Amino acid sequence: MEKFLKIIIIFISVAMLLSCKTKKAKLAWRTNFPKIGSQSSPRAVDLNSDGVLDIVIGAGENEYQKSVFGVLALDGNSGNLLWKHDCIDQVYGSPVFEDINADGTSDIFIGGRSNQLYAIDGKTGKNIWTWKPKYTEHPKLKYADRNMQNPVVIPDKNGDGIKDLLVICGGNAKAEPFKKEERVAGVLMILNSKNGDVIAADIMPDGGEAYMPPLYVMQKDGSEQILFGTGGETLNGNLFVTDIKNLMKNDISKARIVASDIRHGFIAPACAADINDDEIFDFVAISHGSRIFAIDGKSLTSIWKQNVPHTESSNAFAVGYFTNDKTPDFFTFVSKGVWPDSKGSVQVMLDGKTGAIDYQNQLGCTGFSSPVVYDLNNDGRQDAIISINEYNCDRGYVSSEKLDIQNKLLVIDFANNSTQEIDTAPRLKNIFTTPYLSDLDGDGYLDIVYGQYFSATSDLILFMGMDIKRVSTNVKLRSKIQWEGYMGNNGASVFKP
Repeated sequence: MEKFLKIIIIFISVAMLLSCKTKKAKLAWRTNFPKIGSQSSPRAVDLNSDGVLDIVIGAGENEYQKSVFGVLALDGNSGNLLWKHDCIDQVYGSPVFEDINADGTSDIFIGGRSNQLYAIDGKTGKNIWTWKPKYTEHPKLKYADRNMQNPVVIPDKNGDGIKDLLVICGGNAKAEPFKKEERVAGVLMILNSKNGDVIAADIMPDGGEAYMPPLYVMQKDGSEQILFGTGGETLNGNLFVTDIKNLMKNDISKARIVASDIRHGFIAPACAADINDDEIFDFVAISHGSRIFAIDGKSLTSIWKQNVPHTESSNAFAVGYFTNDKTPDFFTFVSKGVWPDSKGSVQVMLDGKTGAIDYQNQLGCTGFSSPVVYDLNNDGRQDAIISINEYNCDRGYVSSEKLDIQNKLLVIDFANNSTQEIDTAPRLKNIFTTPYLSDLDGDGYLDIVYGQYFSATSDLILFMGMDIKRVSTNVKLRSKIQWEGYMGNNGASVFKP
């Protein structure tokens, strides 16, 4: 009860900044799961046809362990479990949706460790298909037996009238840092969403491993570009652009390199937004070495570059209007130090027009959750909502020291250079999960869904149970939410004004 009251009190103080105070904020529901945890992020879709959006999130037990709680669907109105889907390892991907069985309800596509990619019936939670590494004799597809990164829904490519999936398979968590042994080329694939069959595929042009989800963009002239990256935490990487026509020919060998980094690759999702006012989507990406590249979507040349010295990043950008102009800006986290001895978190906001760092702060310790965006106080500049962890950052990410931790959900007001708490949870943590913003029940007010995880040992990534919460706020929605969750709206990483 004490925690419940604190959430309400904090939201009332936030509401004092707002012109509309007709609704009281409340904790709409809190659902607890013992033993399991999540490196996934929630997204929402109506699964039970009650007019309220429901929550889907990947989950699981600890790494390399099976679980019956691999994918969870929660009733958006009550938080009750609608269904669960089992897994052979952690499902760290975030869901995307498309109705592939023509029953009027969106189905779920989600992937994760140990070569998992599932298509799940949205109504029942039953498996429709599971990716199987059946191409063991194929010269390229034989490498598609690693982690499945976040899929992206793209227009129909096989003529059956149903949208298909763009996905990258790659990585090897058991490979030793700085060594190239046991690393294989990532595979970029288009899959038939109805059955998981490969429509087209090719390996990375530089033979590098791949962790970064692909970015798909349809430009105003109808051209379809794919941005993808290679490399890891300790290995060189490149950022490539190709036309989807080349992938459909199973040949991306001539993809253009638009950025590179040394001793670091590209892991975090890139994003697309028009930042030079030519009505063409441009690309913004951050390497694991915290080097940031803005690439012109038409010429594929550099618009600007930036870097945050002595930091590393696996966090995605959020895109929004954070400065006093009409050019989209970019906000993310980076980690101080060198993995796994990371010792602190740095928040950076870049002016989209120039690449200049317009805001920088050090809130909390290392974590891999990403920001979401909405103008909470209706001042014309969007605010960021972030999840941070407070503990002794000097202990590093891996330590035998006892972990005294608390998780906080914060609002950053860029106009006033201020922060405000939404929720504080002692003895809970959140290392990976990005919050989700929506109006789940259609009442015209903002809802926030977020995860928090139990912490009773010194191990930051050990799963010991989790809470999923929905806070119904008193923030009236006066405009559409333009960056609702991890990888933006619909998991597409594309900012559309």
